[in-house]
Amino acid sequence: MLFIGLTGSIATGKSTVSSILASPPHSLPIIDADILARKVVEPGTGGYNAIVKYFGPTTPDLLVPVTESMPADGVDGKGRPLNRQALGKRIFGTSDERKKDRNVLNGIVHPAVRREVYRTIFRNYLKGSWAVVLDVPLLFESGWDRLSGVVMVVAVKDPKVQMMRLRKRDPHLNREEAQNRVLSQADVRLKAKRCEARGKGKGVVIWNDGSKEELKANIDATLEELRRGSPPWWNWICLLCPPVGVAAGAWVYWQNISINKRWREMELEEKSNL
Repeated sequence: MLFIGLTGSIATGKSTVSSILASPPHSLPIIDADILARKVVEPGTGGYNAIVKYFGPTTPDLLVPVTESMPADGVDGKGRPLNRQALGKRIFGTSDERKKDRNVLNGIVHPAVRREVYRTIFRNYLKGSWAVVLDVPLLFESGWDRLSGVVMVVAVKDPKVQMMRLRKRDPHLNREEAQNRVLSQADVRLKAKRCEARGKGKGVVIWNDGSKEELKANIDATLEELRRGSPPWWNWICLLCPPVGVAAGAWVYWQNISINKRWREMELEEKSNL
C-alpha cells in the first residue's frame, strides 16, 4: 500500500486537493490530521484536559461561553468545547512566547493524533487499498515524511495569492492576524523545494496558482503516474504476505532517513555559501 503524505500551508488549497483525491475516479481513503486533531481534544479526552490545565489559567475565554444551550459543564457534562479563536490567538505569531505555547499544544495533540493515524492506516491496509493519503499541515515538522512513500506538497508561487485566499476564507481576520497565521508555518515554497529534492517518484509538488480545472488536471496526471509505480499485484502481495509488506515499509523508512540526511546537508551547504 502506497502511503502518500499530503501537506501544504494555510490557504494554498490543500483541502481542495484532499477533496479531489477522495472523490471518484480516485476515491482514495483520506486520513485528515486536522479532523483527528479536533477529535483528540473533544471534551472529556486527555488532550482536552491537558489543554485546559495549561492554557486555562491565562486564557479566560479558552472555552466557548455559557448559553441557554451550553451549560457550564458542557452538553454531556464533560466540559464546554474549546474556543478555537481564543486558542489560536495564543499560539499564532512569531514571538518566543507564542512559539512556546505552540510547542506545548503540539506536544499535547501530536502524540494522540499519531496513535489514531496508525490505527486508520492499519484498517485501510486490511481492506486492500492501493494507497492512503495522510493530510497533515506539519508533515515534515512532525516526521510523517519518514513513513511516506510519496510526499505531495500543495503550494503557490505568489505569497499574495495565499494572503488573498486566507482573508477571503476567514473574513474575521484582520491583515495582521492573517499574516501571523501564514508566518506561524514554514514557508510553503521551502516545503516545495524540500519535496522536489526527494527525487522523481518520491516527491510531487502541486502548484495551485491557477483555476480549479487546472488543479484537477494536474492531480489526475500525478495519480496516473503514481498508480503505475504501485501496481495492484504488488499491493496484493504485501497484503497476503505481511512480512513482505513490513520489509517494504522498512525500506521506505530507510530511504526517507537518507533523503532527510541529504536535505540537511544541502541546507548546511547553502548557509555556508551565504
